[in-house]
Amino acid sequence: MRGGEKVLEALCDIFPTADIYTHVYDPGAISDKIKKHRIETTFIGRLPYARKMYKRYLPLMPMALEQIDLGAYDLVISSESGPAKGIIPASPALHLCYCHSPMRYVWNMYNRYYDSSGPMTRLMMPPMAHYLRTWDVATANRVDDFVANSATVAQRIRSYYRRDASIIYPPVDTTAFRPVPMSEVEDYYLMVGELVSYKRPELAVEAFNRMKAKLVVIGGGEMLDRLKRIAGPTVSIQGAQPFHVLKHCYARCKGLIFPGEEDFGIVPVEAMASGRPVIAFGRGGATETVVNNKTGVFFHVQTTEALIDAVERLERQDFNPADAVSRAAEFRRDVFVDRFRTFVARATGVTIAASA
Repeated sequence: MRGGEKVLEALCDIFPTADIYTHVYDPGAISDKIKKHRIETTFIGRLPYARKMYKRYLPLMPMALEQIDLGAYDLVISSESGPAKGIIPASPALHLCYCHSPMRYVWNMYNRYYDSSGPMTRLMMPPMAHYLRTWDVATANRVDDFVANSATVAQRIRSYYRRDASIIYPPVDTTAFRPVPMSEVEDYYLMVGELVSYKRPELAVEAFNRMKAKLVVIGGGEMLDRLKRIAGPTVSIQGAQPFHVLKHCYARCKGLIFPGEEDFGIVPVEAMASGRPVIAFGRGGATETVVNNKTGVFFHVQTTEALIDAVERLERQDFNPADAVSRAAEFRRDVFVDRFRTFVARATGVTIAASA
């Protein structure tokens, strides 16, 4: 249940009788709201170890998507951060795509994924990426209207597909977070998220090792063991944690460290909803949510020195938690629902009634 699934939940509220098509479905990992819908999987869901190793089946996903029979539908919405928009709707149907990002592993982050891959994957990546790019651009023409989850992603859609996109920020459950009195704020910074190379978690660990300052890291991922090896005595690598622990840490940290470039980035909004400032790399979605020198500060080069400088700048500033909470409220779930309902109504010419 990450950002893409939270968007799907909101779409389920707008379209309570919609059917859902996906490659792989794990009922134990999905919310009750989504499970109420009829869910169909492609043949990839029936392949060996699909729930854990679905990424390995990426080369087969275009074929799987094109085999889905959507002839019964007059409206199809694809939620896209991989190849989902490649479905083939019936010719009279309207196809709207909510794009979290064009496939970053074949477009803007291809080289980073390539550099961090093993020898066999490196051998296969160039021809596979070439094939996927060609197919991805061609299938952009199967979409009637694009919606991007940020201006950053809208620019990628223009660059790679030569298409314009409306912008509707994804839903964030800001009401689930609360600030605490300043007397309860503790002496540590926090980093939250999947521990993968493009999010640059090692920058935060190295910076706080050097400063000998306290950092708490929450999240799992392929870099978890490496970060545990390089973490100094002031850095606590806690792995994945339940929501109540995450909520507690958000509210009591001195600030959030966000060293990677994200398409949108829900984590900074959650931190601001908790009344805490954000130190973020000054590219990507964070530049659209964090207000520089008001709800956080940016650093513009992904180096430990630049991150240390940003931490020192934040600690010299007066910070008002109410400003962060107010900014986070602009990305509330109901704002997404209202804007997406309006977008669909404009595209279809049919008013989409609010569900009970």
